[in-house]
Amino acid sequence: MNRAETALINSPPRRWLQRLYEVPVLLRFGGRLPPGSGALEIGCGSGYGSQLVLQRFGAARIDAVDLDPAMIERARTRLAPYGDRVHLATGSATDLREALNADDGSYDAVFDFGIIHHIPDWRAAVAEAARVLIPGGRFYFEEVTAHALSRPTYRLLFDHPTDDRFTAEDFLDELGRHGLVILGSVTRIQGDYLLGVAAKPLAADGGR
Repeated sequence: MNRAETALINSPPRRWLQRLYEVPVLLRFGGRLPPGSGALEIGCGSGYGSQLVLQRFGAARIDAVDLDPAMIERARTRLAPYGDRVHLATGSATDLREALNADDGSYDAVFDFGIIHHIPDWRAAVAEAARVLIPGGRFYFEEVTAHALSRPTYRLLFDHPTDDRFTAEDFLDELGRHGLVILGSVTRIQGDYLLGVAAKPLAADGGR
């Protein structure tokens, strides 16, 4: 992520959009978390998303991971008031065992606020999100698709992987390949942006 995009994601307009539009959409599809839930945010940046997960989605605790140590330090400052409800780690969303010692079925929810499109091996990140969810757990996602990344503005201002980009359909299909069931999703601006929630089926009934 280059300087332009880092500035954008930490800007007040981006946070307003996340708080006032994206969070309500995700809550409509997936609801708040059950009491006592543990959540994970991949690519946490400065910690604003994790703060929303605690405040708006009702997580009792959250683990958050980011590749950039500087972002982890910013998140540590932002999330300090939450004390031991927060655990931060530097590491990759494609290897959560290494980053967080995360076993299968470690979390009630995983949150992706627009990070997976930055990951060259994005399929591995989806696989990890599915792996660490408990049966019945939910994957909340907001993503930027290949359609948006091909626009001149994105190509000029931002750095993104150029190979194996995903459309909204590709992303949803990949979730299905890992056994996740789409509870609801929506695209915006001719498929540029994808928001939705998927669930890991309960072992007893094979679905939700």
